[in-house]
Amino acid sequence: MEFVYYTLAGLILYFLSDWILVRIEKIRGEAFEQRTLYFFVIILVLALTSFKAIELLTAP
Repeated sequence: MEFVYYTLAGLILYFLSDWILVRIEKIRGEAFEQRTLYFFVIILVLALTSFKAIELLTAP
């Protein structure tokens, strides 16, 4: 059942990271040159925290 949680979290994190990046770019007024790098950093931080939370919540 854990794989379902991780899969759902991954999908949510993908769209959430994109939304966050678009919001930052709107505030900034222009797109980042290295948009992929910023997206990677955002999704990495969110993934590490959420996957650790899933691990702690599903531990016996």
